[in-house]
Amino acid sequence: MDIQRRITEYTEEINAFNAATAEEVEAFRLRFLVNKGIVRSLFEEFKTVSTEEKRVLGQVLNKFKQLAEEKHKTLLDQLEQGVDKSADSMQDLTLPGKGFALGSRHPLSLVRKEIVEIFKKLGFIVTEGPEIEDDWHNFSALNFPEEHPARDMQDTFFIEKKAGNDIALRTHTSSVQVRMMEMGKPPFRAIMPGRVYRNEAISARAHCFFHQVEGLYVDEGVSFADLKQTLFYFVQELYGDGTKVRFRPSYFPFTEPSAEMDISCSICKGVGCNLCKGSGWVEILGCGMVDPNVLENCGIDSKEYSGFAFGMGIERITNLKYEVKDLRLFSENDIRFLKQFETEII
Repeated sequence: MDIQRRITEYTEEINAFNAATAEEVEAFRLRFLVNKGIVRSLFEEFKTVSTEEKRVLGQVLNKFKQLAEEKHKTLLDQLEQGVDKSADSMQDLTLPGKGFALGSRHPLSLVRKEIVEIFKKLGFIVTEGPEIEDDWHNFSALNFPEEHPARDMQDTFFIEKKAGNDIALRTHTSSVQVRMMEMGKPPFRAIMPGRVYRNEAISARAHCFFHQVEGLYVDEGVSFADLKQTLFYFVQELYGDGTKVRFRPSYFPFTEPSAEMDISCSICKGVGCNLCKGSGWVEILGCGMVDPNVLENCGIDSKEYSGFAFGMGIERITNLKYEVKDLRLFSENDIRFLKQFETEII
């Protein structure tokens, strides 16, 4: 039988085959084990022989296939062992080891840490609260009127609508201030960093979630002058001596009087650029004296105590510090963007 004779010849070839490289092992596989290889072609030819011949050739052909597969596995094992031995012989154990590549802190984490450290120097502690809040802590206790637009579905992510006590993702970390004042007694001096949520379209200048740092100081005799001096010190520490500051009248439900604070643009040094829209000034936070109604809502006598509060977006501060022009970069985990901060101190 011609097929049996060829099996015998191929068996001798397999037994005598040796390989020293990966290319030679691959050549063996291509010759014997692929779909168009010798083993498959013999099985195709096996279908055409007579029934009597199949009884004899079936076992022979199966043993031949097993031989080819075992030979290929042996060649791979020998090649792997040979590579390992070669690598060991070329390795100089006296050389110093290679260090592991270290990651870096996220730019928002870097700026948050810097902000916290600055306010710690002024005696502010750090406190945090839940990201899912009820209507009282997120709106009502902070003097938001019932018709305020922040209570609309277009501005806030509501989780559950209840009669008189809606549940929502917090829109600011001012809710932490309320919880702290409810649970303790003045004086309070704390900052509240954390993530907040607003129902806004995502763009280069806005996002549906971002990070804030809010601050609160309540004690006897606290004045607007204390607020201005505190924030002036913060700006000089963060952006450097000589940074100019100005306050503009504004309105917030939970402070009275209220103001927005601008600093001279750190990019153009007040000359005018795209970031500051040619004005030389950039708004970085809102602030004001705590409204007496807020103090009373939290069980604090507004005739005995006064205080100030402020809030800033960490993304805005980071934009100015590192000249980042697209807010979406902070949450996209683009390794090319994050690698730029590897040199920053952790």
